[in-house]
Amino acid sequence: MAAAAVVCAAQTVHADELELPVPKAIVYPGDTVTEEMLVPRAFIARTVARSTVFETSEGLAGKVAKRTLLPGQPIPIAHVRDPYLVTQGKTALVIFEEGGLTISTRAMALQNGGAGDMVSLRNMDSGTVIKGTVAGDGSVRLGTP
Repeated sequence: MAAAAVVCAAQTVHADELELPVPKAIVYPGDTVTEEMLVPRAFIARTVARSTVFETSEGLAGKVAKRTLLPGQPIPIAHVRDPYLVTQGKTALVIFEEGGLTISTRAMALQNGGAGDMVSLRNMDSGTVIKGTVAGDGSVRLGTP
């Protein structure tokens, strides 16, 4: 009877564990997270706010650290971001499409931006500041979506 209780208790402890990806070493802000940087680590499930941390490395690989990520610690969702597709100080392809008309040019990005972000750019010919939405291919789209 006592052996059955021990087996049952061991299963309960195992069921309360949660395996999360954690960094092997310090990951500094601006570093891109890769699969090689991560190892799985078991945590007691009730000690982790699951909705605030990454539970798998698949969604984490390719993200960029916004804050220092410590080795052996769960990675908060708020501490990483998608990589920038438009970089401040560099030129970006700007595309305006409406109806059958398409106009494209290059403009200087005034801020960083990832897919879906609204960014400001300076038209290098006229000096006019324009705003557009960063597309998944790194171009900036103007006008109506």
